[in-house]
Amino acid sequence: MSVAKEFESANAKYAASFTKGDLQLPPQRKVAVVACMDARLDTARALGLEEGDAHVIRNAGGRVTDALRSIIISQQLLGTREIVIVHHTGCGMLTFTDEVIRNKVRSDLKQNVDHIAFLPFNNLEQSVLDDIQLLKESNLVLDVPITGYVYQVETGKIVKVGESK
Repeated sequence: MSVAKEFESANAKYAASFTKGDLQLPPQRKVAVVACMDARLDTARALGLEEGDAHVIRNAGGRVTDALRSIIISQQLLGTREIVIVHHTGCGMLTFTDEVIRNKVRSDLKQNVDHIAFLPFNNLEQSVLDDIQLLKESNLVLDVPITGYVYQVETGKIVKVGESK
């Protein structure tokens, strides 16, 4: 069975007892979470989120540059007034450089992706601090509290790395 078929089956069970169809569009807790797409990070469980609580924006590395469009929409149209950044231990973004991925794509796909910044990093905590600073300095982001964490995939704990108030 394909994974998509498994999803369809799981969704049928989920939908059969679904009772949250009346949740409001803006997130109840007025927070946007930017997190890595890593499958080992379940943001809802790790942060105690329920449906309707928060906007969760995920991408490779949890980089805010990639999430900026969504953050702007979240703040300007849907009223979020806090941002939480979650990077994690053992992140794949620590394992390569832009040049490595560009060469791989060039070799495997015969495509030039020199125009894409893949945003890898070599220091986990610094990547969180850099993302906090980028949001603080952006004229496109409201002046709201921003907190950055590193999620420990080994223990399930989040460790605060920095914050901006």
